[in-house]
Amino acid sequence: MRARAARAAPPPRRRRRIPPAVRRALPCAILVVLATGLYGGVVLSRLPVGQAILAASADRALAASAALGLVVRDIEVEGRETTDAATIMAALAADRGTPILAVSPSRAKEKLESLPWVRSAAIERRLPDTLRVRLVERHPLAVWQHAGRHELIDREGAVIPVKDLTRFARLPTVVGDDAASQAAALIDMLAREPELAARVTAAVRVDDRRWNLRIDNAIDVLLPEADPAGAWARLAAQERANSLLQHDIQTVDMRLPDRLVLRPAGAPPGEATPAKKPRPSGKNT
Repeated sequence: MRARAARAAPPPRRRRRIPPAVRRALPCAILVVLATGLYGGVVLSRLPVGQAILAASADRALAASAALGLVVRDIEVEGRETTDAATIMAALAADRGTPILAVSPSRAKEKLESLPWVRSAAIERRLPDTLRVRLVERHPLAVWQHAGRHELIDREGAVIPVKDLTRFARLPTVVGDDAASQAAALIDMLAREPELAARVTAAVRVDDRRWNLRIDNAIDVLLPEADPAGAWARLAAQERANSLLQHDIQTVDMRLPDRLVLRPAGAPPGEATPAKKPRPSGKNT
């Protein structure tokens, strides 16, 4: 038998090198393709048929992502104290099982921040299956009476759009067009004397300069423009020492730094009021 001649092994193929000119032009070509696709998408989006095509493509992409497990399985909410959980879910528009890529954080943020108790919101998608919501809620500070309306306000003086104020009757009422922006400073000052502060039912802002307080819904206390905190401390000391506000008086005028001016209940408005110096309770302010 003739021995078959051994076939020589084929020489190794050389890898084709991309010519330098083509390699330099490749990034530009990719950009042109992307730009062309983007332009085509924009053109399609302007036509009813194109909109239907793009919508169908988006639906198929979301369905494919859901098949890969990119669906909402867990929703973490931080900072919720007052806002109803069902209201948050409705704003997110994301039930469990919803494709997570279908959730728009910007749209959900806008809807959440339109809720009465939400001051700010942040929404984060944590792939593959978690939505994280961080809320900063408003905390009611006082009821603001102005222009014939009663509105709930927070520490920043912003209105909390709540219609029924019945459950906030325990909060003090601040009165005046500019009272809302000054309410937090006033209430912080009153809190230094908590026993007396609990008896303040209203505070009226006078000429954007000072406050008149209504105590026990019966006695008006006229605080000075300068050093209202010192006057408030002196009034609290007088109440502890002499039960001043238990007497039959209508007005306590504290606008003079060295004395209290009292008007008895039922006294005519123009009648001169007696004055007495407050009993010292420490260092004068």
